[in-house]
Amino acid sequence: MEQHEHYDLLHLALKAVVAASSEILTVYESGFSPRYKTDGSPVTQADLASNTVIEAYLKMTSIPLLTEESVHASYEERQHWNQLWCIDPLDGTKEFIKRNDEFAINIALIEGKQAVMGIIASPVEGKILIGGKHIPPAVIAFEHIDQQENWQLLERREISNSPLIIASSRTPHSGPTLQFIESITTQFGECAFIRKGSALKFFDLALGTADIYPRFAPTMEWDIAAGQAIMEALGGSVLHAVSGESLYYNKANLLNPHFVVKNHAVHQQLLKNG
Repeated sequence: MEQHEHYDLLHLALKAVVAASSEILTVYESGFSPRYKTDGSPVTQADLASNTVIEAYLKMTSIPLLTEESVHASYEERQHWNQLWCIDPLDGTKEFIKRNDEFAINIALIEGKQAVMGIIASPVEGKILIGGKHIPPAVIAFEHIDQQENWQLLERREISNSPLIIASSRTPHSGPTLQFIESITTQFGECAFIRKGSALKFFDLALGTADIYPRFAPTMEWDIAAGQAIMEALGGSVLHAVSGESLYYNKANLLNPHFVVKNHAVHQQLLKNG
């Protein structure tokens, strides 16, 4: 796919997330009653309303959709998809229910099992983080989605923070996460932490207010694909915590392995250290 085609898809997806954000905030401000899926995870009217809006926009592209809140095509069908949209219409539903503003919308374009475009939107902040194989990483205010001259372009970080800043979820650290933190502390010295829900952590990683994000708890493809596209556009990485290989998508099992996200500076330093 040519670069201009990726930009056409990007602009359509940007309109989708702005419209979906409006639906989410309407529910957020008016009240809601969460219910629970068979796996125990919560869902609200905002998840479903956002999903409906995003699907309406992205179905215009004729690219198949894989979204958390819709029935998934079987792997027998999906394995033949060279392209797909990978969507979380409301990432951080638990944070949404807590009303702490830490929720996001994630949209990734997958080509040949790789995340080549990522879009993460913060409905509360009215900002969107983008980046990908043909899309320079940037932060966009909702009101500027059609004004590229007002996009805040981002550059890769050549120097990590001192002390190194680790992004993590709000759940207490345990087991493998503590072991990882001990390993990083050995290499970089004492670390500081940013605790935040949902994919909003990628704003910190992309903007340089965090350096590394280890994840040793269950996540699904739509939770991380957009962030991977953005971090790779910034020279960073999203790697399998054990094998060290890049994550890939549209798998038979949509559950992610444990992974570690690094910005460019940390990725290069760890490569030097072996």
